[in-house]
Amino acid sequence: MLSRVADTIYWLARYMERTQTMLQVIRIQYIASQDEPYYWGWQPLLHTYGDLSEKEIAKRAPHTPQVLYHLLFDRDNAASVYRNIVQGRENARAVQDHITKEVWQSLNDYYHLIRHDALAHHTLGEDPVSGMDNLLRQSVLYIGTVENTMPRDEGYLFLRLGKFLERALQTVDLLRLNQHLFEAGAGTNGHELRYLLYSLLGYELYVKTYQGDFEANNVLEMVLYSLNFPHSLLYSLGQLLTYCERLKDRSRPENYEQLRFLIGKARTTVAYSTLQAQQAGGLPPFLDQVRAELLAITAALSTSYFS
Repeated sequence: MLSRVADTIYWLARYMERTQTMLQVIRIQYIASQDEPYYWGWQPLLHTYGDLSEKEIAKRAPHTPQVLYHLLFDRDNAASVYRNIVQGRENARAVQDHITKEVWQSLNDYYHLIRHDALAHHTLGEDPVSGMDNLLRQSVLYIGTVENTMPRDEGYLFLRLGKFLERALQTVDLLRLNQHLFEAGAGTNGHELRYLLYSLLGYELYVKTYQGDFEANNVLEMVLYSLNFPHSLLYSLGQLLTYCERLKDRSRPENYEQLRFLIGKARTTVAYSTLQAQQAGGLPPFLDQVRAELLAITAALSTSYFS
């Protein structure tokens, strides 16, 4: 496979995984803003998913429709859901010979859905939850189409590498966004812990595993270490290692060994950590280290496989 094609497929997967995470997080934050009398505000999310100055954030944050527009539909926001879907569709169009027609059709439908003025009007002016649910259903349709129609060839391997690398980065960023919940003296914060689990699609598994006792230690353990939770860091890194190993026969030995070493290093960092909630100063440097190691993996893919 040409490096240009591999790069395009890899970024297609990253854009679409990022889109799904953003939609879920924004949806849950909107619900929290309506349900919680002391809602903590949109500022952290605008810092994460927006490209506004501090002054612009302070001006928009109190106005939920303006926040939703900027995060979901703003064509001038390079990090918006709209821009991610457009970029994903453009990447798919560039490699139509290497994806199935069903995958291309699902992405094309997604593109036309996000561009539809009626959806924006409904989401911003009438019912934001159902509007975002429409987008999430299209995201799930894309995921199912990939899994059921894509041949398990080299293109699929790069799709999976992009998906799980982006998922690991998104999980780290969500933990960084919510690291105050795990700091010493943070209290129970059970409602905020629940919203974090909802954002990661882990609420139901958590309730079944821990019988609904919302403790910061248990939440951190599941999000970092659970191999049964598909959005945990350890699970995502394990999947990265699996698909990296399947590239061995398709790679130059030195490129493969470097990539496998970096993924293995990041997985070891997580697997052999012993973090606990309310451990003074433990979580922020750990998350910074893991994020740096994930970015090193992206750099290795770029220089060794895509350049």
